[in-house]
Amino acid sequence: MGGTNLVPQPDDSILRAVNNALGDESTAENIVRNPAATGQLLDAAQQQRDRAADAASDGGAGSDGAEGAAPTAEDMRAKARRIAADHQEGKVDITAVDSIGRATADDVKEALHQVIDPELGVDVMDLGLVYGIEIDSLGRAIITMTLTTPACPLTSLIEDECATVLAGLVDEFRIDWTWTPPWNVDMMTPEGAEQMAALGFNPGNLPQY
Repeated sequence: MGGTNLVPQPDDSILRAVNNALGDESTAENIVRNPAATGQLLDAAQQQRDRAADAASDGGAGSDGAEGAAPTAEDMRAKARRIAADHQEGKVDITAVDSIGRATADDVKEALHQVIDPELGVDVMDLGLVYGIEIDSLGRAIITMTLTTPACPLTSLIEDECATVLAGLVDEFRIDWTWTPPWNVDMMTPEGAEQMAALGFNPGNLPQY
């Protein structure tokens, strides 16, 4: 798949300079991708540090852990349970920019129902594979997505499907693939579970964590 419709990764030299100034790689990367939101991103990062400090003062770092700490297996299971609960209610973590002539994250979410997992025959939204959708200030879509297993070789096929359904809706998009938390059957919507059953799949044979 050609890269002309993908949001470029931040330039390493710029990212390194911002990261050196902030000492926060995640916030630095977000600022380089979306400079117009610098103030909001810095505020959000400070709030996260404040929460971590409050949790530490209470005798523990909480479920998210101290800043920079590697997530434990229980952290990932807790995050997976939160995502699963949201998906059961038809929710997904979305950030939208609403303005005349510009798509919103809800528009992207609706379009992604047309992207079908080639192995399971169910769309990526009802499977619960989409963890987040963001429309940045330039109207570019950034989709956080997983697959049923890290070994799944379908990333290129799904990127091609996304390019097809998002054509004319957004000028650029990027999929950020993630494996944390790992997908499990509880992340499917009720509609997804019904589709799986209709296709003859037994959810009990799919990964559960």
